[in-house]
Amino acid sequence: MDHRTIENFYAVVAPGLEKACAKELSALKMDDVCVENGGVAFRGKLRDLYCANLHLRSAGRVLVRFASFRSRDFPELFKRSARLPWGRFLRPETRVQFRVSARTSRIMHSERVAQTLESAINRSLARDESPVEGAVQMVMVRIVDDQVTLSIDSSGELLHKRGYRQSVTVAPLRETLAAGILQLAGWNGQENLADPMCGSGSFLAEGVLMAQNQAPGLGRDFAFYNWPGYRDGLWKLLCDEARREQSELAVSISGSDESDEAVSAATDNLTRLGVQEVVTLSKITLTEQEARTGCGLVVCNPPYGKRLGAGQDMLAFYRELGQQLRRVYPGWRLAMLCPDAKLAKATGLACRQTAKLVNGGLTVWLFQAEIPA
Repeated sequence: MDHRTIENFYAVVAPGLEKACAKELSALKMDDVCVENGGVAFRGKLRDLYCANLHLRSAGRVLVRFASFRSRDFPELFKRSARLPWGRFLRPETRVQFRVSARTSRIMHSERVAQTLESAINRSLARDESPVEGAVQMVMVRIVDDQVTLSIDSSGELLHKRGYRQSVTVAPLRETLAAGILQLAGWNGQENLADPMCGSGSFLAEGVLMAQNQAPGLGRDFAFYNWPGYRDGLWKLLCDEARREQSELAVSISGSDESDEAVSAATDNLTRLGVQEVVTLSKITLTEQEARTGCGLVVCNPPYGKRLGAGQDMLAFYRELGQQLRRVYPGWRLAMLCPDAKLAKATGLACRQTAKLVNGGLTVWLFQAEIPA
């Protein structure tokens, strides 16, 4: 991939995080940022692709939109694909994996699509057969109404894998979702943050990364490392710039949980991230906490589904939650994940639905409210 060429990119996000990701891309000064269903399209050069992988907090992958063409049968798919410049992204020794999605098209057999494309790539790279060992490059294939779109994954492992969250509890919150929720709630690291049901600490860790302006992609590997046009000097320059832009934590970030297991997991993760000294973490129930002074954002992912004990009265639980939030966090803002508007209403707070999200396969809503002073 040439560093001077303008490319079409696409940041894949979890449902409901499109606006958060678009705001991030705009802040990174990307061109032609456009929200789509399930992601955000943008344009840029190689430097912009590196920056997106390094800095985006809410995206799961960053793709290069490689090619798009019409094809109604497999011979045509092979012919058109074999003509593409695969060598921009693939070395002869690189293995290829395909993720195929096809609907309302004459070409619908996903396995045969992958086999056809693999043969076309072998032809393009002048290799006799596909390698069975070595680096793997993911190619995303989307076929709708006979229109074939091929995208090259630049990220490799999903971007939520920052490297710090190795200790987990029941239904852990994915890092990209935690960061996206903080962004959707309007938290920018300039006010206090508290999570009274912190679980394994995703909100706390992502909050520290945001407040310290620490790039989430530092310290991990990416698929583009294996591309023929990878520019190691440019990547190291961008990482050095990101490190220089980091700042000291200037707000209070605190978390608590009634579970020993949760506090232990959160402590391990924050320690792995190297921020355990700047986060106040305690094992205590919300009902045992004293009223907090000042103001800020209290964010929580209360139990629901499997995390809520069998037979427990959910409405009663959320009524008690609302009472305790008013007692402990008067004058604070609230951002809360909840699967049902009735439960949010049961808190007695003037909750408003602001985003429809998915957590652990369950549809949930982000509710926001101002807690009365």
